[in-house]
Amino acid sequence: MSIKRALVSVSDKQGIVDFCRELSALGVEIISTGGTSTLLAKEGVPVIGISDVTGFPEIMDGRVKTLHPAVHSGLLAVRDNEEHTRQMTELGLDYIDLVVVNLYPFAETIAKPDVSYEEAIENIDIGGPTMLRSASKNHAFVSVVVDAADYATVLEEVRAGGDTTLATRKRLAAKVFRHTAAYDALIADYLANVTGEPLPERYTVTYEKIQDLRYGENPHQKAAFYRKPLAAQDTLTAAEQLHGKELSYNNINDANAALQIVKEFEEPAVVAVKHMNPCGVGVGASVYEAYQKAYNADPTSIFGGIVAANRIIDEDTANMLKDIFLEIVLAPGFTEEALEILTKKKNIRLLKLGNLSTAASRKTSFVVTSIEGGMVVQESDVHSVNPEELQVVTDRKPTEEELKQLLFSWKVVKHVKSNAIVLAADNMTVGVGAGQMNRVGAAKIAIEQAGEKSKGSVLASDAFFPMGDTLEMAAKAGITAVIQPGGSIKDEESIKVANEYGIAMVFTGVRHFKH
Repeated sequence: MSIKRALVSVSDKQGIVDFCRELSALGVEIISTGGTSTLLAKEGVPVIGISDVTGFPEIMDGRVKTLHPAVHSGLLAVRDNEEHTRQMTELGLDYIDLVVVNLYPFAETIAKPDVSYEEAIENIDIGGPTMLRSASKNHAFVSVVVDAADYATVLEEVRAGGDTTLATRKRLAAKVFRHTAAYDALIADYLANVTGEPLPERYTVTYEKIQDLRYGENPHQKAAFYRKPLAAQDTLTAAEQLHGKELSYNNINDANAALQIVKEFEEPAVVAVKHMNPCGVGVGASVYEAYQKAYNADPTSIFGGIVAANRIIDEDTANMLKDIFLEIVLAPGFTEEALEILTKKKNIRLLKLGNLSTAASRKTSFVVTSIEGGMVVQESDVHSVNPEELQVVTDRKPTEEELKQLLFSWKVVKHVKSNAIVLAADNMTVGVGAGQMNRVGAAKIAIEQAGEKSKGSVLASDAFFPMGDTLEMAAKAGITAVIQPGGSIKDEESIKVANEYGIAMVFTGVRHFKH
């Protein structure tokens, strides 16, 4: 076997001229279509038009050109099947030994902010996937290339033996089916959203690999980092790494958790995260002040953690950051002076993410969580509380300052693992209780962490209090105001306890469980 005829039709023409010129020099006949044929001819590469093969013109603006028996017989014929061979001979058909196709740019088309539905539909490729699937099915005899990165391998093997190896053809065929599956998944997702079916009867998702990771959560687990096509620019997958080692599996999860919290704030904010929970959050007049507060919230836990800021890191802030060991600093940017300071630390990773939209402006997306044997899908929690909708349920209303701190703590508690309690004062967290089996336990941890700082602080709870015991503990610690969803059949018990101690309490009507 040897490659004698190749069918080439690509929308991404990177490297295609040199590749086809090499094939032609090796004696391979090139068949091509539309713009690819025009380009090859212009560059002096001998090329045969698809209409010369099919005996039929390209019609309907190119919609129909390769969907023809002369093409698919040449791709699908089993070369060692006598009946197939006889039919090919009787019908005067020729084999096609190599297919080089990449598809209409559907992803790039729908990424345009002003794209019309009609333009999107027109960029759904039909002939390309059909040829790719035909060639891939018959990979025992036919080579198929969908990625320019494979041009060199194909040329090397054709030079060496006239054909690709079976192992290469199997690998290329598998790659094609992943490619067409991803292409169709993107189309299905687009149409599901257009037709208002974001959670249809079949949920298809596709992701593209960013990098292999050294290991997963633990060294014995394999892992890789993937991104969703057309992912928003304010997501971790769009971050530019400026310095440091490659991200690890745990780095990625922690950095994502920090990013989600810092995007809650419009004012300068800094978030420190450890094991996907915030250990310190601060808001200030500057990023320097915000970091001071995030650090002072828990100087012990921040060590070895992840720091995210929603403002450019300046020299003064960098001088503080360098004084402790941090895994990652993520920000919209770094001044030259800050970079000079931080890049002297070998083990710190610096990530730049220019567009940090706030929760109020973010669109709802969908979160996919795998379980053994399946997955669950839900809308992302981008709910922002409206201060005017808060319900004051106690005799005492919160003061203006208390209300400010309640709203701050509410933005944080939605990102803490449930059961969650957050104490805040002076625009910073002073105590965080995360992931406990009961709310009293979470409150106890937060209050113990806060120590004397709990006096005069406010408390946020991600879900309602089924009993008054948490409020009893809060009152004894000196907490003056509480924000919680409400909705328990025992709300009156909590309200009664709050009134007894003069605590102001407001209900949001929204729960923020995070498992």
